[in-house]
Amino acid sequence: MTTLWDTTGTDVVKALSESRRAAGFVASGVALTLVVVANEKHVPAAEEAASVAASAHPCRLLIVVRRQIEAPMPRLDAEISVGGRLGPGEAVVMRMYGRLALHAESVTLPLLAPDVPVVTWWHGEPPERIAYDPLGVFADRRVTDARESADPIGTLTHRAEDYAPGDTDLGWSRTTPWRTLLAGAFDTVTGRPTSVTVTAAPRNVTANLLVGWLRSRLGLDVVLDESAKRGIAEVNIDIDDGTRIQVTRQDSNHAILRRTGVPDRVQPMARRSLGEQLAEEIKRLDPDQPYGEALGAATGLTGLNHRSPFRSHVWKDPMPTAAPAGS
Repeated sequence: MTTLWDTTGTDVVKALSESRRAAGFVASGVALTLVVVANEKHVPAAEEAASVAASAHPCRLLIVVRRQIEAPMPRLDAEISVGGRLGPGEAVVMRMYGRLALHAESVTLPLLAPDVPVVTWWHGEPPERIAYDPLGVFADRRVTDARESADPIGTLTHRAEDYAPGDTDLGWSRTTPWRTLLAGAFDTVTGRPTSVTVTAAPRNVTANLLVGWLRSRLGLDVVLDESAKRGIAEVNIDIDDGTRIQVTRQDSNHAILRRTGVPDRVQPMARRSLGEQLAEEIKRLDPDQPYGEALGAATGLTGLNHRSPFRSHVWKDPMPTAAPAGS
C-alpha cells in the first residue's frame, strides 16, 4: 500500500500507475470503475462491502471520503493499493478536506479506468438530488440505499421524483429472494390472482418495493400490513380457483412455501451481506426497467423508465453563507 499525505490529484494518478506497474497488474481486466461515497464513520463497512463486490466483478475501486468540509484549507490524503485488502484489483481511498470535498470529481475523474462503465454508490444518507453530486452525474449506474436515511419511505418517494434510468437502490436487491421464490410459486398455477397481502415491519423500504413489484406485475392493488417482526414477514396471494400461495419467513436463512393442495416446503432465503447486495446491483450496467416499474408503482408515479438517462450537474453549496459584515 502507498500512502500519500497532503497530496494532489496528479500525484495520486502517478502513484497509482507506479503501483500497478510494480504489481504487474493488467488494467485490461477491469470491467468497471466503482466509486464509493462515504463519510468517515461508514468507511469500514463501505470498504468491506466494496471489497466483496470487487472480488465478484473486477473493477477499479475509488472510495471518496468527504471529511471536514468546514476545514479552512483544502487537503487530500490518499491510500493506494493493488491486489491488497480492498480486493484483487486497484483501489484508492481518498480523504478530502475543506472545499476540495465539494469538488471531489476534480480528483476522481482522472482516476476513472478508461473505456469502462462507472458505478457510483452512496453508502449512508443518499443525496437529496443526484444532480447535486457530480460523482453521480458522470456515472452510468447510481446506487443508493434509502434505508439509511432518517425517513426511509419519504426518501423512496424522493428517489422516484429524482429517478433517471440507471438509478437503483439496495432495497431493490433485498427483494430478490422474495421475487425469486414468489415467481417460482406460480409455475403450476393456472388461475389469476385476486388479492395480495404483504406483511412487514413498518417503514420498510424493501417491503414497499416488493409491493410495487407485485402491483406492476399482477395489476392488483396490493395490501401492505404492518408486523412487529423484522423486515418482510409474509406474503399471501389468493387465486380465483380457490388456491392460496403463502410465503412466510421462518428464520434468517429459510422461508416456508405453502400452497393449497401441496405439502409445505422449506426454501432457502438467506439474508445477504451488504457486499453481496452491492455485487448484485453492479452485475448489470444497463437500466433496470423492472426496478423503475416497481418504484413507480410503490410511489404512485408513472413513466419513470421513459425519462432521459442523462443528468446535468446542479450546483448546490451545502455550506452556510456568511452574513455580510455589519448586517
